Amino acid sequence: MELKDAVAIVTGSSRGIGAATADMLAARGARVTVNYHMNRERGEGVLAGIRERGGEGILVQADVTDMDQVEAMVDRTVKELGPVDILVNNANIYFPIKAFLEYGWEDFERKILQEMKALFFPCKAVVSGMARRRRGCIVNVSSGLSRVPGLGFCAHTSAKSALDGFSKALAQELGPHGIRVNVVAPGLTVTDATSNQPEEMLEAIAQHTPLRRLAQPEDVARAVLFFCTAKAGFITGAYLPVSGGIQML
Repeated sequence: MELKDAVAIVTGSSRGIGAATADMLAARGARVTVNYHMNRERGEGVLAGIRERGGEGILVQADVTDMDQVEAMVDRTVKELGPVDILVNNANIYFPIKAFLEYGWEDFERKILQEMKALFFPCKAVVSGMARRRRGCIVNVSSGLSRVPGLGFCAHTSAKSALDGFSKALAQELGPHGIRVNVVAPGLTVTDATSNQPEEMLEAIAQHTPLRRLAQPEDVARAVLFFCTAKAGFITGAYLPVSGGIQML
């Protein structure tokens, strides 16, 4: 129970990596806010699973690109669970996958702005309280594509690169206040977001991965969990690939 009595918010936690992360943090004793944007039913399923296993949490609808909704989510978390110790920024921002020559500025701009809002607003809403208590942990979920781009992913690569840079700046600025900021960068992970990819392509990527498989949401959640515990108490500003070795620094 490394996280007993800690309070965590996991954005975009009604499915995939976010759901696995919320479940894992709760299993280690944290009280968790499960956040969803559109799919309440999935969020209720995640929270039900946490409670069935003896965990504690609440379900909160919020669009994390809207500051008012983010502040309301944090206020409710503090009121019902306690001051926020852990923030995991995981919310997914949609983007079209297509070549740069076919990209319009509107789609590119939307991805960049929404990605940064989904990062900036939750951080802004929790860091003052963390600084007052002289402790806090922020984990931002990036992508291996932030450093190794792929065809059709120019907007995603740019947005996640911005996330990486912002995280390092926060780690430097917030460190004196006892707040750690780290980045987890998944490789291709088997979730419903990748379910529409051709099976042959997924198999080919697995065969080019040193560990010969694709990531599962739990693989990424374990890396997030590590950064949230005292085992990572002297680590901040780090970028951790979770890719089975396909990305090596």
